[in-house]
Amino acid sequence: MGKLYIVPTPIGNLEDMTFRAIRILKEVDLILAEDTRTSGKLLKHFEIGTHMHSHHMHNEHKTVENLITRLKAGETIALISDAGTPAISDPGFLLTRACVENKIDVECLPGATAFVPALVNSGLPNDRFIFEGFLPEKKGRQTRYLALAEETRTMILYVSPHKLVKTLAEFITYFGEDRQICVSRELSKLHEENVRGTTREVLTHFENKPPKGEIVVVVAGKTITKENKSSRTESPE
Repeated sequence: MGKLYIVPTPIGNLEDMTFRAIRILKEVDLILAEDTRTSGKLLKHFEIGTHMHSHHMHNEHKTVENLITRLKAGETIALISDAGTPAISDPGFLLTRACVENKIDVECLPGATAFVPALVNSGLPNDRFIFEGFLPEKKGRQTRYLALAEETRTMILYVSPHKLVKTLAEFITYFGEDRQICVSRELSKLHEENVRGTTREVLTHFENKPPKGEIVVVVAGKTITKENKSSRTESPE
């Protein structure tokens, strides 16, 4: 049996690449990359000459069977995404699940991922939190918002820059304009920005300054008051 390595890559700053990740990428038989053009620059920077194949959301269902066959034959394969840890809002789950089902070893290296620094530097409670990733585009979006409006844990979401203003306006509708949030933009990069405040304050900021780059939004959970706590514990008549 071979082995599948899940290898995180920097979310911006190349200095966040670990020595171990570089070694693994040099030693494996094959690297699976979300976008070979993007990952090609990374591999060139670290002088990694391992053969690379494309593995993304549009072809992963078709390629898993062949990859399992290669792993069973003894090959070692590393999976990387464009940035961060694979399978976190990126391809990776299907192949990992197939390896587990076929009793093929899977090893995930620790490394960069965007939501952890965004959560920690938000200043919002981080002892209990939920990761939502990207919200549904249309179907199910309102339903998800209605559920999140009652969530008491800190919430983490990924939002595309061109949808941020619209999303913040939706936050006001479902969470209220005074809910505390933090928008982290371009984490680990030269122009990193963390904008903290109420939903209204942060919305005003980005209405005046259109956002660019990768964005993580951290939202405070609903505060439990004596009134809504008692309403939860009351028994129906």
